[in-house]
Amino acid sequence: MSIELVTLLLFGSFLLLMIAGVPLVFALGGSAVIGTYFLWGPNALYAVGIRTFSSATSFVLLAIPMFIFMGAMLERSGIAGDLYEMMQKWLGALNGGLAVGTVLVCTIFAALVGVSGAATVTMAMVALPSMLSHNYSKGISLGCIAGGGALGVLIPPSVMMIVLGLYTNTSVGMLFLGGITAGMVIVLLFALYILIVCAWKPELGPAVPVAERASWPEKLRALRSVIMPLALITLVLGSIVGGAATPSEAAGIGALGAMISAASRRKLSWEAVYESCKITLRLSCMVMWIVFAAAIFTSLYAAVGADQLVRDALSWLPGGKWGVLVGMQVIWIVMGAFLDPIGIMILTAPLFFPLAVSLGFDPVWLGVLFVVNMEMAFLTPPFGFNLFYLRSVVPKGVTMGDIYKSVAPFVALQALALVLMIIFPGLITWLPYTLLR
Repeated sequence: MSIELVTLLLFGSFLLLMIAGVPLVFALGGSAVIGTYFLWGPNALYAVGIRTFSSATSFVLLAIPMFIFMGAMLERSGIAGDLYEMMQKWLGALNGGLAVGTVLVCTIFAALVGVSGAATVTMAMVALPSMLSHNYSKGISLGCIAGGGALGVLIPPSVMMIVLGLYTNTSVGMLFLGGITAGMVIVLLFALYILIVCAWKPELGPAVPVAERASWPEKLRALRSVIMPLALITLVLGSIVGGAATPSEAAGIGALGAMISAASRRKLSWEAVYESCKITLRLSCMVMWIVFAAAIFTSLYAAVGADQLVRDALSWLPGGKWGVLVGMQVIWIVMGAFLDPIGIMILTAPLFFPLAVSLGFDPVWLGVLFVVNMEMAFLTPPFGFNLFYLRSVVPKGVTMGDIYKSVAPFVALQALALVLMIIFPGLITWLPYTLLR
């Protein structure tokens, strides 16, 4: 059976199962198991178990539940509310200041939780009512929350980067450092856009009334809210960069630090720990099952010669190796509008990354480009996750159409950032290669 026919059957069955409403993990794993059976017979199913076991015993994956627990515990400690209040006191006097402050809080929250949904939902409950009550437009208010929340997949400790490092044999520490500078580029673009638009049309994001503005003593007291988060971020990322801990060990440090932070705010209780553990179990199981299913699928597809098919298909693109790179980005953008980002990663990374490295591209740079692309996927209709996270918590009067319109400028800014990082690779590679080489 030719590789072209195998490709058609495998991906065709996968897409049919997805259209039929079968969850991603069962659509992906089911099509892989059925394909293995019919290609090589029942005895080949032993390989399915072996591949699943090898994925389950990866040391890198230990970091995922601990980072998720760290984020869940911090979410219950009230840090987001305190950070937003601090940003409101410092930036509220500017047109668009509350929206910029929301993006900055999402940035700090992203560096604490490693996933997108937590920051999006939390800030929608904390910041959205405040911005709407201060007569901010729905577009600016919803867009800054959705765009800022998506930073959770890019700014370390990113769960997606941990899994990406596993599947591409790329240093997770290097990806983390590249994600820091890439994240700062996007944060800067978001902030500049909000400030420029609100300076041009102040009615989109008016400044807080003079009577509500904080005095300098109040502003200085409010800075206490960032001490614990910044200390925890420094401890976790510093231990990785300094070589004192692996990402898995740093995740354990972060989980302990999150509990200490909650205790210092008198928010540590058995109920908080129980709820955090329950969220950790649910999200970890979801990620692990997707990893297992995708590992089976990609192993089967690689065994039948997919790498050569992908290489030949991309080689037809004009522009040489840069045409191949652009083709990869376009494929990721299209897939990101319809599929789960982790599923996209595990489907494409084992095929695209070896080809890109053979063409001379840096795997750390390409890895961060991929994550930036997947950050866009969290905002791109029809199935961007952050759109539905927002819809689940917004007040009455905010429609799905409002959310779709609000994210358009922020998706465009993410695309601009992706282009800048392709043209100027140093925006990603400077920090990791300066500190770790």
